[in-house]
Amino acid sequence: MTPPDVVARLRAAGCVWAEEEAALLLDAAADPGELDALVARRVAGEPLETVLGWVGFLGRRLVVAPGVFVPRRRTELLARVTVREVAARTGPVVVELCCGVGPVAACLEGTGAEVHAADLDASALACARTSAPSAHVHLGDLYGALPDRLRGGVDVLAANAPYVPTDRIADMPPEARDHEPRAALDGGPDGVDLHRRIAGAAPEWLAPGGVLLIETSPGQASLTTAAMDAAGLTTSVEVDPEIGGCVAVGRLSPPPTVEPA
Repeated sequence: MTPPDVVARLRAAGCVWAEEEAALLLDAAADPGELDALVARRVAGEPLETVLGWVGFLGRRLVVAPGVFVPRRRTELLARVTVREVAARTGPVVVELCCGVGPVAACLEGTGAEVHAADLDASALACARTSAPSAHVHLGDLYGALPDRLRGGVDVLAANAPYVPTDRIADMPPEARDHEPRAALDGGPDGVDLHRRIAGAAPEWLAPGGVLLIETSPGQASLTTAAMDAAGLTTSVEVDPEIGGCVAVGRLSPPPTVEPA
C-alpha cells in the first residue's frame, strides 16, 4: 500500500486529517501487512490513538490500548494545575482519581511526590503503570480503591471523572461513543454525579490546606463548585480557552493558628 492509497482510504472513511494520520500510521507499521491492518482498524472507526498505541500529552507519549478512555488535550490544564500545586509543596501526597491511563500521574514523574492513581478499568490501569511507573496504582471505585492510610493526608487530589450528561452520550463522535467505556463517559443526568461524590468525601481525605481539582466544563463549572461548596471547600475555577480546559478548584482551609498566650 502506497502513501497516497493510505490517504485515500482514510479520507474516504471520513478522517478529516487524512494526510497527518497516514504519516503516523506509516511510521508505526513495520511492514506493508501491518500497515494494512492498522489502516483497516482506523477505517473501521477505532480511535487513531488506540490504533497507534499512544496519545500525545504535554510533550509525552502515554500508552493507550483498545477500549480505554483516551485523554483529551483539554485535560492538560488539569495536569498543569496539579503540577503547579505539587511544586508549591514539599514531599506532597497526590491522588489521581478516575485516572484512566494516568495522564496526571505521568506528568508527576520525577517530581518527588508520592503519587497514587485509581480507576475501575483494569485495562486503563495497565497503561497507567507503563506511563507512570513510579505511581502506586489502585483498582476500585473512587476512594474505595485507596489505602486507608491516605485518609486525611492527601495534599493534592485531582480527578477527571466522567461529566457527559447521560442523554448527550448518543451525540458524541462514534470514536468515543462506540470505542470507549460508557463508565468513562457517563456523568449522570446533569453530568456531575461523580463530581458530587468526589467532593462530598474529599474533606475526609484531604490534608489541612489540601486542594481538590476536578476537570469540568464551563457550562457545568457552577454545579461542580456547588458540590465543593457544600463540602466546605473554598472554590474557584481555572480555564484555558485555547484547549477548552476547565478545572474546578476546592481548597480545604488549614487549621486556625493559635496565638501563644
